Amino acid sequence: MTHYSPVAKAFHWFTVLAILCTIPLGLAMLRVEGPVQTQLFDLHRSFGALVLAVTALRLAWRVTHRPPQLPASLPAWQHTASRLVHGALYVLLFAAPLAGWAGTSAYRAPISVFGLFFLPPIAPEDRALSEKLFTLHIALTVALCVLLVAHIGAALYHRFVRHDDVLARMWPERTH
Repeated sequence: MTHYSPVAKAFHWFTVLAILCTIPLGLAMLRVEGPVQTQLFDLHRSFGALVLAVTALRLAWRVTHRPPQLPASLPAWQHTASRLVHGALYVLLFAAPLAGWAGTSAYRAPISVFGLFFLPPIAPEDRALSEKLFTLHIALTVALCVLLVAHIGAALYHRFVRHDDVLARMWPERTH
C-alpha cells in the first residue's frame, strides 16, 4: 500500500479544516467584545470539541489500520522524525483542546457544541486554575502550530525537492 486509505485521508483533511477554523477563531475572539466575542468563543469551543472528537476517531482508525510505509530510500533519521512528529501531533491534538475544555470548565463558562449540546465541566470551578489552564492551552496550541509548520514543510520538501510520492500518499486522489 503506497497511499493512505480514503478514510484516513478524510480524517486528515477534516482535521486540517477544523484546525483552520479553530485557531483563527481563537485569535479573533480575543480582539473583539460584546455579543460577537461570545459567538466567536462558542464557535472556537465547538471547533475545539470537533478537533478532539475527530482526533479520537482518527487515532482509533490509525491503531486498527496501518499507514503506508515511508519509502525505503529515505534516510533513517527521516523515518524517525516522521514518527516523532506524527506522535507529537496526536498528543497536541488531544492536549490543546483538553486544556481549553478544562480551562473553560474551571472558569465555569458553558461549552455549547454548535448549539446542539453542552459539554460537562471537567475541572472544578477555580479562576486561578482557569488562568493556568488557558496559559497551558495557548502554549500547547503554539507548539501544535510549530509542528504543523514542520509537517507541512516536510511534505513540501518531499514534493518539490525530493520529488517523491510522500505528499501524494495523503493528497485526495484525482478522478478522471
